[in-house]
Amino acid sequence: MTAPYLEHRIPSSDGIMLYARDYGGDAPGAQERLPVVCLAGLTRNSRDFHPLAVILSSDTLSPRRVITIDTRGRGESSWDSDHARYTVLHEAGDVLAVLVALGISRAAFIGTSRGGLILHILAALQPQLLGAVILNDVGPAIGLEGLRHIQSYLAQRPAYASLGAAAASLKLVHGPAFPRLTDADWMEFAQATLKETDGRYEPDHDPAIAEATAALDLNQPLPELWDQFDLFRANPLMTIRGENSVLLTPEILVRMQDRNPHMAVLLVADQGHAPLLHLEGTPAVIGTFLNRAA
Repeated sequence: MTAPYLEHRIPSSDGIMLYARDYGGDAPGAQERLPVVCLAGLTRNSRDFHPLAVILSSDTLSPRRVITIDTRGRGESSWDSDHARYTVLHEAGDVLAVLVALGISRAAFIGTSRGGLILHILAALQPQLLGAVILNDVGPAIGLEGLRHIQSYLAQRPAYASLGAAAASLKLVHGPAFPRLTDADWMEFAQATLKETDGRYEPDHDPAIAEATAALDLNQPLPELWDQFDLFRANPLMTIRGENSVLLTPEILVRMQDRNPHMAVLLVADQGHAPLLHLEGTPAVIGTFLNRAA
């Protein structure tokens, strides 16, 4: 069966080969709407967005071109031998390289977690690119409890004998925050986040990314991006928060709303960090926001 996307391999400005998927560019009417560019979380990749990309690109009334990107060290993109370049700034450069190569000068963006931090940087570097912004469970400040949880599970790099075993392990770690996910959902989660090597399944990212996160000293103040967040006032903005998230806390979300009263908010019940965007009614809310905004 033919995949519902084209694949692109694009060099970054410093020579890293980047991978991107391109959905629905030839759909009737798609060229009349802003494309949607999806940016994944810290150790995640373009596969996270596959179900949502299929939904948005195949919508019968308002199909859109959707681009999903593996930044350096994730998924099908090359690992960086210089681990110091695993930064939000360099990854923002990766996004710019892909957009230039694909001829995209303006788009709607969806950024999950680390991807949302990249959008804060793009708002400062290239604001003209941003036609609309959706932040998925991330803001300009990060809840320490959520970051400690991320440090805890990234400290391990397990290898599994089967996808079923991987799905069971992921459910054990993340299940309390996602009580309504089915076994099929956990299997899909495993397929999106792991790769098969010599009959074993392991996380699909450079271990150096996790090591850098594990080394963060959470007793020191973390950088915050409130000045960059304020730049989103020029854009239609929606923030999605998982009801059980401890990374985007209710307090941070309230502060975001105070600074940007026009920001739309979607609270996703029974999900934590970060909500799966293709489940239940979330794609319809995203589609409606995009059609009104961009």
